[in-house]
Amino acid sequence: MAKKKPPHSAANSPPSKAVASSPATTPSATPGIRTLRAEIAKLDKQIAAAVAERAEQVRQLAAQQPTAESRLSDLAVTAVNQGSGAVSDAAMRAVFREVVAASHAAVAPFRVAYLGPEDSYSHLTAIARFGEASELTPVSTIAAVFEEVACGSCALGVVPLENSTHGRVTDTLEAFSKTEVQICGEAPMRIRHCLLGQGPRSAIRRVISKPQALSQCNHWLAEHLPGVETTPASSTSEAAALAAADPRIAAIASEQAGRRHGLEVLAKGIEDQHDNITRFAVIGPQSGEKTGDDKTALMFEIAHEPGSLADAMAIFKRRGLNMTWIESFPIPGSRGAGADGGRYLFFIELMGHQAEVRVRRAIDSLQKKCVLLRVLGSYARAAVLG
Repeated sequence: MAKKKPPHSAANSPPSKAVASSPATTPSATPGIRTLRAEIAKLDKQIAAAVAERAEQVRQLAAQQPTAESRLSDLAVTAVNQGSGAVSDAAMRAVFREVVAASHAAVAPFRVAYLGPEDSYSHLTAIARFGEASELTPVSTIAAVFEEVACGSCALGVVPLENSTHGRVTDTLEAFSKTEVQICGEAPMRIRHCLLGQGPRSAIRRVISKPQALSQCNHWLAEHLPGVETTPASSTSEAAALAAADPRIAAIASEQAGRRHGLEVLAKGIEDQHDNITRFAVIGPQSGEKTGDDKTALMFEIAHEPGSLADAMAIFKRRGLNMTWIESFPIPGSRGAGADGGRYLFFIELMGHQAEVRVRRAIDSLQKKCVLLRVLGSYARAAVLG
């Protein structure tokens, strides 16, 4: 005879698991669109007031101490480091770059000379470093950038110093040998070349750009546009203008140059070396301020004797100073200048600021071995832009 099951009761039932109830989502729990817009408008007013207050503080500072390039840079870096992370570092840098530039422009026009025309990589570097609120002034040659700074027409200048593919920029080194200006900053810029045109690649019969840009994209052109003629231009900006006038022409230039001239980007990042970086020097009437992470540039001539260069370099080794760059350059106009045994200038860059004791002592020791020695400036080491 089958046994009857005991009647169901709470006492002999297995314990039930508690189920967490989620709070009900109601329209009132989330701010409405009108409320959010009101909060954003309120924040915008606070930001505008803060920018105006900042400009006033900069004005008061400028009355007591001249504006320095290093201060212009350091203020933006400090502000970025105080960010919450909700906005990307690149976006935060762009915002504060314009805020800083606007603050200084409110005090007095802040003119920066660069190798033009507009949308050249020198121009893009000047924007990335100083913001569009600064008065950016294009000139036609590197020597003209030096002249604008030397005569006081521009507070600062931006000139290319070296490229990771092509090395030194000879015109810049020669200008340092002729003009009394200082390096007060550096601006390494990542160069991203684009192929710009009006139509499909199949319509392209000629590619135009600055000789250096054509060389930096040589392998890409051979692979993707074999047999297409290449023609040098005075600048990447000029190349973009020519491409805008003829659908059979493509230009190698920046994406910004393409936008200005209404061109399509037919290909991006066509440089053969993807870590293609041009390092620009920021020049001014005085050296940069000490930051604790600095470089110092020197230009010198030594006696043309065996071992003289080795003796000069040994000075930095004894002081524990790391050299990051060295170039030799024939002195313009010197007798027998060049490979036939003429006179040379040497450009070196080392880690440290000239205000540091060990750097100062190294410079003093080097002075005793040189026919000519000039400190070109000390400046903060900078991160790559772009």
